[in-house]
Amino acid sequence: MAQPVAPPALSDSHLAAGLYVVATPIGNLRDITLRALDVLAGCDLVLAEDTRVTGKLLAAYGIKAKLARHDEHAAARARPRALKLLAEGGRVALVSDAGTPLISDPGYRLVREAAEQGAAVYPIPGASALLAGLAAAGLPTDRFLFAGFPPPKSAARRVFFAELAGIRATLVFYEGGSRLAASLADMAAVFGPREAVVGRELTKLYETVIRGPLDDLAADPRFAAPKGEIVVLVAPGRDEAATADDADTALLDALTRLRPTEAAAEVAKALGLPRRDLYRRALALKDAGR
Repeated sequence: MAQPVAPPALSDSHLAAGLYVVATPIGNLRDITLRALDVLAGCDLVLAEDTRVTGKLLAAYGIKAKLARHDEHAAARARPRALKLLAEGGRVALVSDAGTPLISDPGYRLVREAAEQGAAVYPIPGASALLAGLAAAGLPTDRFLFAGFPPPKSAARRVFFAELAGIRATLVFYEGGSRLAASLADMAAVFGPREAVVGRELTKLYETVIRGPLDDLAADPRFAAPKGEIVVLVAPGRDEAATADDADTALLDALTRLRPTEAAAEVAKALGLPRRDLYRRALALKDAGR
């Protein structure tokens, strides 16, 4: 019987100077790559969104590393130290709590400034909730748009969705459990009954992937206040032109929240119809008391 082959030992002997943008698991710790472990073991400094979270990951693999906090509050303080180390030929790793750094996480300015000062920037690919959601959803993947977290307030959220409604690509959002039900309701109001997928706790013990029309998902009691990280994917819109009934339905909904001018602008973006015509129709609907 063949003997199992041991994984290669961690080594920093070939780790070049530069900034390493390292993807970490989004749930299952075994989703870390061997190359990522080599980098984390060999770097002079690891910048972490939360040093406690990254500390647990490193401890699970017996790695000791110098950690420094690098989140939206501490990034301005941590960046000069990291840039100085890079200028001196050091090796710096950037990680987030879960997944690929910079994807709805801090790090953009560090990568930009490191490149501007001549440091090499190395992507160390791996887990990503965005890609995991796309892989499991069963929606078109030839074109997709990652839109990050929607705004927290409903009015701003609907405007945000309306600006994306005409894009012929699968739309991908991140959302927190406390706002999921409200966000799905706003998606249903703006996008209509498009096919959608909600992925929760991907790669973790209670991973769930639920598919259905947006209006059904919005009414699903399982999404009232779920725990964990959530990815929402929405199918591309249809190419058929919107009808007058579609416009009236969208305007009536918008008029419950907005003035006629604002309602016309929102629906124009969502349905691709002339704003001036929609404004006249909004006034007529308002005068008719509908």
